[in-house]
Amino acid sequence: MYQKPSQAFIMASWVALAAGMAGFLIGLFRSEMLLNEKGYYFTILMYGLFAVVSVQKSVRDRLEGIAVTDIYYGLCWVSTILAILLLAVGLWNATLLPSEKGFYAFAFLLSLFGAITVQKNTRDVLGAEKKD
Repeated sequence: MYQKPSQAFIMASWVALAAGMAGFLIGLFRSEMLLNEKGYYFTILMYGLFAVVSVQKSVRDRLEGIAVTDIYYGLCWVSTILAILLLAVGLWNATLLPSEKGFYAFAFLLSLFGAITVQKNTRDVLGAEKKD
């Protein structure tokens, strides 16, 4: 069931995660937002990253026959959707230029994608090593 991902895909995943997070965090650091606004967006980024890794793990566990309760599985999905909605609402109501709002949205989504693929690759590599 496990196929070891290529080094290129592993590196691309890490680059996506690092670029998304770095872009988002550098944008926050350099912004003229109040500290509480910066804290809100930082917390949403961390919550989103945790949520998508939990979704990926619980989906994968279920595929492999590892028990995952329905309530945990549901909470993972709700958390992922909630993190995206909270970012969207925050950006919708923010007094930022539309280009800045787009920058944060795409950096956030790139970070989430990177976190999912890094988690998937980590799991695939470990599974392939066990198989050998």
